[in-house]
Amino acid sequence: MRTIPDPRNPAVVKWLDGIQPAWTMLDWDGFLALQLPPSPGRGAIRLAADLTQAEIQQSAVARNAVILLRAAAAGAGLKLTATKNLSRAVVLEMIDRTVWPGFDNDFHFGYHKVINEPEFYPLFFLRNLLEEAKMLRRYKGHLRTTRMGSKAMEQPGVQALLALLFFTSCWRLDLGYFSHCLHDDWPQCHIGSILWSLSIAAHEWQTGERLTRLCAPPIADLFERPWDTGAHAMEGQILRPLRWFGLLEARDAEKQPDEYVARRLWRKTALFDRFLSFDIQLPARNAPPH
Repeated sequence: MRTIPDPRNPAVVKWLDGIQPAWTMLDWDGFLALQLPPSPGRGAIRLAADLTQAEIQQSAVARNAVILLRAAAAGAGLKLTATKNLSRAVVLEMIDRTVWPGFDNDFHFGYHKVINEPEFYPLFFLRNLLEEAKMLRRYKGHLRTTRMGSKAMEQPGVQALLALLFFTSCWRLDLGYFSHCLHDDWPQCHIGSILWSLSIAAHEWQTGERLTRLCAPPIADLFERPWDTGAHAMEGQILRPLRWFGLLEARDAEKQPDEYVARRLWRKTALFDRFLSFDIQLPARNAPPH
């Protein structure tokens, strides 16, 4: 857990710009409890492991994980390159077979004759996630589905698939790649308190800049950059992956005359509250918050 600057620090006050962060409602015990990963039946963070098929289909990660696992279970598996990425032929197949929110295949690949796996970053994320979760393994130049992966595709394992992949993504996988490692492990290092903050702050459409200040405990490095790197890191490591998991949705705001591109707005989906729950006792109103 990173050190959090004093909220009275003028640099912090300027960065917050009048926004009162949601996580400051917590006392110190509650904040620390949210730094621990979820544990079945106990802990401050609970993940639903009894999702219906309809709920699973709302998550691009879960939906496409099954597609990739089935493909890797056929024959010798999915061919890998010398750099251990999926072959270009496999990437092209997955472009045709998978759909990811916010990722337009025609826009990204319309003029590309050759597409490598890291360029199709939702697939790159999913493949690394399934390997980290021990559902895929490398064997003789191919990627093959493991016994655990096979069980995860069928009942009752598929009901807990999203919980297993979400746990692996947030608490075991390094998501810094998707924010160009701007601030090392921040904000992912505060994923528990960020998720709790989103649960109470993301009911309505909000910009990524505002959600960063509402939900992510800041670090001193944020105030030393010439542009808002915090919002960029928040989108890459937290908001976009949560969209892939089906827990957030996004749309573009109306473009203003002085903007080159429209800002993106985010809010939580119904699956967020169905999948995530928290056992946190807020302090009394007259008690000092964190």
